[in-house]
Amino acid sequence: MRILIKGAGDLASGIAYECWLAGHKILMTELPVPLAVRRAVSFSRAVCEGSARVEDATAVLVRDEAEAEAVLAAGNLAVIIDETAAIKEPFQPDVVIDAIMAKRNTGTTIQDAPVVIGIGPGFTAGKDCHYVIETVRGPSLGKVIRSGSAAPDTGIPGEVGGYTTERLLRAAADGIMEPVAKIGDLVTKGQLVAYTAGVPVCAQLTGVVRGMLPKGVKVTKGLKIGDIDGRGDKSCCYLISDKARKTGRGVLECI
Repeated sequence: MRILIKGAGDLASGIAYECWLAGHKILMTELPVPLAVRRAVSFSRAVCEGSARVEDATAVLVRDEAEAEAVLAAGNLAVIIDETAAIKEPFQPDVVIDAIMAKRNTGTTIQDAPVVIGIGPGFTAGKDCHYVIETVRGPSLGKVIRSGSAAPDTGIPGEVGGYTTERLLRAAADGIMEPVAKIGDLVTKGQLVAYTAGVPVCAQLTGVVRGMLPKGVKVTKGLKIGDIDGRGDKSCCYLISDKARKTGRGVLECI
């Protein structure tokens, strides 16, 4: 099937990867300046680099529907800078997946495609989409919701390696992102890992930097700018998460 995925961050990329493995044709939309923290496993990286490889799949940046068709015909995924998903009209997808993870619906409607899927909170199955996929870690992760909504956003990140809020790095001030540590680095609690508008941001635990925004991105105070994995395994930085895979398999069930 022809699948349009709104968003190309790590969760959206895990969904795209599972759908690509199943043989579907994937076109993803992204912002001009992506804010995906786990860049090593995000196809959004193609916006800055022209292409992005995640595990066994490669996504290529395209400018229009014609370029997208050529990329898909070659067996790759396509990424286009398109904040409003206007590419939907010429692409005519069989499936639209809203994986922006804004915790609210930013414009997706149930009329967008024969199958419309909302990822996480902010959508109501049967109202603004046909299905919703649960994204809260636990026994319901990846569950297909055919009526109603996913669990509401609690504001507390899921547990990874025994840590929740302390594993996240957040901007200390409004301004420009200046990373000190890079993805894959081992850092210790209290270590300087970035500056935002010249204000230092320090690690709250010892572990591996699993995600970090690139230099030069404009951020606002409190925005998530990085992620530290307390398990200390560098390989996790370059592998799609179990959460993204299970969410993707829920999407395949819908399709």
